[in-house]
Amino acid sequence: MTAPPAAPRLADFAALAWREWRHHPWRHAAALLAVALGVALAASVHLINASALSEFSAALRATNGEPDLTITDAGGGALPDAAYARLLAAPGVRQASPVIAFETYARLADGTRTPLQVLGVDALTLASLAPDLVPRPAEGEDRLAFIDPSRVFLNAAARSRLAVADGDMLALQSGGRWQTLRVAGWVSAGGGPLAVMDLSAAQDRFGFAGRLTRVDLRLEPGAAPPPLPAVWRAERPDDAAQRVSQLSRAYRVNLTVLALVALFVGGFLVYSVVALSVAQRLPGFALLGVLGLTARERRRVVMLECLGMGMLGSLVGVMAGIALAAAALRWLAGDLGGGYFPGVTPPLRLEPAALALLFVLGTMAALLGGWVPARAAERLQPARALKGLSSLEAPSASPLPAVGLLAIGAALAFAPPIAGLPLAAYASVACLLFGGVAAVPWVVQAVLARWPLPQAALPRLALQRAVFQRHTATAAVAGVVAALALSVALTVMVGSFRAGVTQWLDTLLPADLYARTATRGNAADQAWLPEAFIAEAAALPGVERVQGNRLRLLSLAADRPAVALIAREVGNPAQTLPLVGTPLAAAAGDARPACYVSEAMVSLYGAEPGSTLSLPLEGATLDCVVRGVWRDYARQFGSVVIELADYRRLTGDTRLNDLALWLAPDAAPAAVREALSARMADPSMLEFAEAGEIRAISLRIFDRSFAVTRWLQMVAIAVGLVGVAASLSAQVAARRKEFGLLSHLGLTRRQTVALVAGEAAAWLTAGALIGVALGVAVSAVLVHVVNPQSFHWTMDLVLPWPRLAALALAVLAAGTATAAITARRAAGRAAVMSVKEDW
Repeated sequence: MTAPPAAPRLADFAALAWREWRHHPWRHAAALLAVALGVALAASVHLINASALSEFSAALRATNGEPDLTITDAGGGALPDAAYARLLAAPGVRQASPVIAFETYARLADGTRTPLQVLGVDALTLASLAPDLVPRPAEGEDRLAFIDPSRVFLNAAARSRLAVADGDMLALQSGGRWQTLRVAGWVSAGGGPLAVMDLSAAQDRFGFAGRLTRVDLRLEPGAAPPPLPAVWRAERPDDAAQRVSQLSRAYRVNLTVLALVALFVGGFLVYSVVALSVAQRLPGFALLGVLGLTARERRRVVMLECLGMGMLGSLVGVMAGIALAAAALRWLAGDLGGGYFPGVTPPLRLEPAALALLFVLGTMAALLGGWVPARAAERLQPARALKGLSSLEAPSASPLPAVGLLAIGAALAFAPPIAGLPLAAYASVACLLFGGVAAVPWVVQAVLARWPLPQAALPRLALQRAVFQRHTATAAVAGVVAALALSVALTVMVGSFRAGVTQWLDTLLPADLYARTATRGNAADQAWLPEAFIAEAAALPGVERVQGNRLRLLSLAADRPAVALIAREVGNPAQTLPLVGTPLAAAAGDARPACYVSEAMVSLYGAEPGSTLSLPLEGATLDCVVRGVWRDYARQFGSVVIELADYRRLTGDTRLNDLALWLAPDAAPAAVREALSARMADPSMLEFAEAGEIRAISLRIFDRSFAVTRWLQMVAIAVGLVGVAASLSAQVAARRKEFGLLSHLGLTRRQTVALVAGEAAAWLTAGALIGVALGVAVSAVLVHVVNPQSFHWTMDLVLPWPRLAALALAVLAAGTATAAITARRAAGRAAVMSVKEDW
């Protein structure tokens, strides 16, 4: 009795897969690189952000020391000097260290300014709480130099940035003057540029007389935190790092999702390449089936090929992502354009768990892309395939899955954010894309069935076959639908955002010339102008009107970044602010000052129009009534605008940070700049820009920030066109006998090519309609859901129909040309001779 044949081993499957790779290396390499590209982009974005966040957090820990608690003003202001003695005497407190922390500008050798973080410390109480901040006198300096009010100590980053050495003089800005200090040593704290000086000297020289910014506490073992006044706040050491993470979290997540879009598109290319590979090997699979290879084993062969493609592509992607991240950290630092980690140049920090997850995602994308062709190989009927009577067409399916996915996508678009992130919106976009691709056959039928049949024989045959073989259209145009939908969505989103920013700038920049003392909100309390400077500016020749602004940062919640308070002349808010809706009128008898909040304040703090907003100012709480909401694309975590006169009356603070100047028609802006600069102790303390310059710079930064979306669009469309070529090649391979028969019936080679191109054009027309419709739907989710939930601002949806039509027509033309080029092989001699196989 003959023994049954042994079951194929894994090595046998691998041999079959390797033989296919060896015969078609470039085709499979393209799919592998598509997977690698998606993994590399996601890995590099994650590593860059993780490294920058880790370095920034480490710098914060070095700056803040290692206390058990840090006591600050609840509104982000200052504590009274007596807070130190009170806290030191509190029960359970073993040690206390007073600190003054602020940001100012240092003058470089070329006369320009650079931001610098400064700490005023009591070195005698610092050693056990923040050893990295202990001043180390340089050789030749007095060992008590750390209490000398004319001395300053720099960390390594500050020495490098400022290009100074021990014994050099350093000028730091305090208001409109320079405070000159001598570099007397160093501190070991890492992170960005940092200067440390004596606490009393910082109070006297930088306007902190009688005030502290924080007090660090070391508690007795097991002791409870001391009781605090309501206007004080106790923070744990990790709270500051958590705020930094919260500051950039939405930006990091959105960048990662954008990078994974490339992996999503790569899955379609894997699908197209594997479908072509299976179509070309139908006779071989049929022969193996006759020889004993089961249907399940045929599926395993194809899936093993996809597994190898996914694993190798993911490995290449992870390695490329590490290399990209290392290069970006070296040449571009860790900011990625978001402005969240200024002054940080972090070393690369690998995260094996995250890289392993991306490796798995890349492998899964390849496996999912190859699942449908693998199932087609499993359904193959060997006897029919050997006669050329089998194809890869899937059986007719119900439209219910497509309708269900689209319905789920629409429902998820209305879901609230999860943990402050638009995770449901991302799932909505995925469901819409997959549902749209699944609906391709039904849309093809609906569109082409209403198309009038042409009288000419060849176009009529092409149209009728396109309708009859509508389920084949999914394989042919799925990549184009997905690519076009993503391209349309990104085009609409970026265009809507750019239009919103342009309109926002037009409203906020009514003056001719602008001057500012501080380029960063953290430095606004050290770089300022006196109240009298407005009168001096208004008296200059050519100046018709001057308006001053005051900027402050307020802390309204311990777990969130600071909110910007802008005191300015509001006047008619409908004209001076880009309001969302109509401002509320003042209620009769309501003496509370009015304020206007950004959209982020509504999302994060519930500051709806008509509500009361409490602002912590100067150790007290200011209650103002919210009269309106405005769009602020510059401050993600909230801003509040209040009348300058109300702010001065309530706080007594008459300092200014910005000036807006309206000039006479015949005035020369350069002359006004020169005259204003001459009134400063140092002209570098005042920076100027005309409205047109600010607008042009802002839009140039915007375009550069979104340049990656243009590259992503081109990659997506290129992958979609490669998918069209691969899918049509698979169909051509399966239709050799049909084309041979048509050739025997009299069709010329040119007519056969036109037939295939006509079918593809019909499918691509329907695919373009689906892609544009899907893209508009996805863009609506991005504009109206993802942006408000991620960044807490809104924008109007702008649909550039001419540009979208041009994009769809370009894809249609390129796809049809690709189909025609691919179809040339259909009219070859092999197609003619294939008819003899049945004789």
